[in-house]
Amino acid sequence: MDIQQVKTEQQLRVLEKLAGEIWHEYFPSILSEEQIDYMVEKFQSYRAIREQLSGGYAYFLFLKSGEPIGYMGICPQEEKLFLSKLYLKKEFRGYGFASEAFRFLEQYCAENGLQAIWLTVNKQNDHSIAVYQNKGFDTVRSEVADIGCGFVMDDYIMEKKLNV
Repeated sequence: MDIQQVKTEQQLRVLEKLAGEIWHEYFPSILSEEQIDYMVEKFQSYRAIREQLSGGYAYFLFLKSGEPIGYMGICPQEEKLFLSKLYLKKEFRGYGFASEAFRFLEQYCAENGLQAIWLTVNKQNDHSIAVYQNKGFDTVRSEVADIGCGFVMDDYIMEKKLNV
């Protein structure tokens, strides 16, 4: 798997399309279609990603044989790295690509003097929670965030301390 930082308009459009596809495939068992549509528009639309990029976030595409298979979004915050997004297309889950992404993140943290990676995960997202636990993340707290239009994100905050 190649990991490519999103820098061009074309990459940004690929990311936007990929996000919509993956979110609508993955989240219907956890969230309503209306909330998925709202969250994709609010957090993963072209406009939203551009705003995040200008606010210190970086996005990366995961490519296999040149084809996009997933993506992640990160943002350094003080001495920690916020893992905002990490998604793979359904047909590429379970093949070690997430492990490659986590190795990349740990290397990024080592190179930038960051001491931990933290993330939010929906409390109903049992599969992802199990993956994060397997990768050494611990639940440090939970939070409910109002994201507008009557929707909330009911999440665990998980963190992995690194030896840097």
